[in-house]
Amino acid sequence: MGTQWKDTVDVADGFDAYDDLPERLIGYPAVFAALGIGDPSVRTVLDYGCGPGKVANRVVGASAAHVVAADISAAMLDIARTRRAHPRIQYHQIDSGGLPFLADDSVDAAMSCYVFINVGEQAQIKAIVAEVHRVLRPGGRYAILDTNPDTTGIRFSTFRSGEPGRVYAHGERRQVLLHQPGGGVLELIDHHWPRQTYLDVLAEAGFREITVAQPLLDPAAAAQAETPPAEATRPPFLIVSGVK
Repeated sequence: MGTQWKDTVDVADGFDAYDDLPERLIGYPAVFAALGIGDPSVRTVLDYGCGPGKVANRVVGASAAHVVAADISAAMLDIARTRRAHPRIQYHQIDSGGLPFLADDSVDAAMSCYVFINVGEQAQIKAIVAEVHRVLRPGGRYAILDTNPDTTGIRFSTFRSGEPGRVYAHGERRQVLLHQPGGGVLELIDHHWPRQTYLDVLAEAGFREITVAQPLLDPAAAAQAETPPAEATRPPFLIVSGVK
């Protein structure tokens, strides 16, 4: 069993305190580019697995879009509603993975950041992707961001996912260390899914034009560091997207 996100206040607080620097510099810009965040045609964005609302808040900061932000964790949503309330963000709690508050073909774009790696059964991942496909309008794009299964065990600037040198099986539990500002480490347990899993579940749900991105830190940003971080040469994130 992985980390219990649903009702764990300490985990929610620790995750919110985590400085998501690599995600801000590398991961989220790639997701936003894939979805066309900022384009006037992208008016409603689904953030499936919104956590404490950091990404949803960045979407409304970067565009005029409205965000439907949904998560299974009441503790995460309490943080999001308290610290990241916004008139263009609607927060919803998910029960059993479904999105009954959204009609078919009702959102222009959708994303899931750090969702698949926190699901231990591929059947459940398939159900999530099918539900996102249902609510996404034809022609809309879905983007998934997770830690890169091909760089498991690498110590990046603020996190390490998996033990160095270890080869993980399909869906196997994996230790994650999030290094907190000012010291301290939040230890989590997620699941290892190879790249092909992402491609397969999107294709099975009916997504087309599936693309894979593995962005690196911009060379100019890397040059500012006294010691080049791992993100300059080893991609920390896998971003998979497809069109309905």
